[in-house]
Amino acid sequence: MNILAKERKVRELESKIDELGNKEVTNKLKLEIENYKIEAMTNLTSWDRVLLARHQLRPTAKEYIEYICDDFVELHGDRLFRDDKSIIGGIGTINGNIVTIIAQQKGKNLDENLKRNFAMPHPEGYRKALRLMKQAEKFRRPIITLIDTPGAYPGLEAEERGQGEAIARNLLEMSNLTVPTIAVIIGEGGSGGALALGVTNKMLMLENSIYSILSPEGYATILWKDVSLANEAAEVMKLTSYDLEDFEIIDRIIKEPLGGAHFNKTKTFQNTKQAILEELYQLRKLTGEELRDSRMEKYRKFGFFQRFNYDNL
Repeated sequence: MNILAKERKVRELESKIDELGNKEVTNKLKLEIENYKIEAMTNLTSWDRVLLARHQLRPTAKEYIEYICDDFVELHGDRLFRDDKSIIGGIGTINGNIVTIIAQQKGKNLDENLKRNFAMPHPEGYRKALRLMKQAEKFRRPIITLIDTPGAYPGLEAEERGQGEAIARNLLEMSNLTVPTIAVIIGEGGSGGALALGVTNKMLMLENSIYSILSPEGYATILWKDVSLANEAAEVMKLTSYDLEDFEIIDRIIKEPLGGAHFNKTKTFQNTKQAILEELYQLRKLTGEELRDSRMEKYRKFGFFQRFNYDNL
C-alpha cells in the first residue's frame, strides 16, 4: 500500500469521527488514528516520496511566497518574447531582508495547470529568471529560487526559441553571481529544468521533495522498457532528500509534518522560512568573490572521478 492509499484510509477514519456521539469512543478512535499515522507515514519508500512531491494538495511556490514574504512585487516578461507564467519572480522582503525571489509555479487544478504549463518553463521563462538575477546582482540583492518542475517544456516551439541555450546560459550566469544565492526544492526537481534555477551557494530540499535527471517513469521506460517499474526506478535513482544529502549534493533538509507538507502547510512554511533566514545570515558574511568561488568549488566536487592511468596501456 503506497502513501496515498494510506492517506485516504486516514482521512476516511477521520471523517467517521464526526458521526460518533460517544466522547469516550471518539477519543479512543482519535488515538488509534494518530498511532496508525505514525506507523503508516514513517519509513517512507522513495516512491512514496515521489508521490508526495507530486501531491495535488502540496503547497505551491506562490503559497510559500505569500507566507514567507512580508511583501512581494511580481515582475513580468523576458523583454524578448513574452511573460512565461510557469515562472514567477519579483522583489520581496523577508524579516526586513530585501531579496529577489524566482519560483516555478504549478496550478491547483486543470485550468491553472494549463495556464502555468504544468510548471514546465519555456525558454522565455528562464530568460525572465536570468533578467531578474542580473537585476539582483546590480542592486546587491540575495536571490532565492523555489524549484518545483517535472522539467523544462520539451515542445517544438520551445526548442525553436532556444530552450537548450536558455538553460545553459542560466547555468553559466548563475555560477558567476556575486550575491548570496539559495535554492529550495519544494516539490519536483526535474532535470535541467530544475538545474537552471539551482546553481546556488546553498541547495535546500523539503523532506519529501525529489531531485533527479529525469522522472522515474522516464528512467524505467528508457532502461527497462517498462513504465510500470517506476517505483523500482525511484529506489535505484537515489532522488530523495536523504539520498542527496548523503551524496553531498544538497546542503540541508527541511522537515515536513507527518504525512507531508499538505497536512500542515503553516508548519512547513515556518520551517522553510527559518531555514532560508539561517542560510542567508551565514552567506551575508562572505564577500562577492568568496560567494562566487565557493559556489564554483561546490559544484566541482559533485560526482566521483578517477584519473585514467595511461601507463597500463
